[in-house]
Amino acid sequence: MIRYALRCNGGHEFEGWFSASADYDEQSDRGLVACPVCDTRAVSKQVMSPAVSAATRARSVEASTHGPSQMRDMMMRVRRHVETHFDYVGDKFAAEARSIHEGKAEERGIYGEASAAEVKALVAYGVPIAPLPPEPPKKTQVN
Repeated sequence: MIRYALRCNGGHEFEGWFSASADYDEQSDRGLVACPVCDTRAVSKQVMSPAVSAATRARSVEASTHGPSQMRDMMMRVRRHVETHFDYVGDKFAAEARSIHEGKAEERGIYGEASAAEVKALVAYGVPIAPLPPEPPKKTQVN
């Protein structure tokens, strides 16, 4: 997996994970890379520094301006984007993802359910997948 620092034309910065370096370009050309804050497709890669130690990363996270409510909001936006723009395939996710990867089915964004064993097999086979953010808890359920 390759992690890219991304920024939209609205100035929002976020990360994107891709199976290979060419995947970003292909997904961006197809309009599949969108800002999780404002949903614009005008997104570009940013200059990235090499990985840093865990201690440095921890300080960076603490200094972040994104509080828990903003993170929940972003996760909800990602989930809603997938639910709106991707095809729900239910428990047929693993089979459909493999068919798309092999070129036997129409290439499109899908989501659904898969067992841990199915997910492990897809990753081992090289199918680019990612977990869908969970439904955020109701604000009344959050401490």
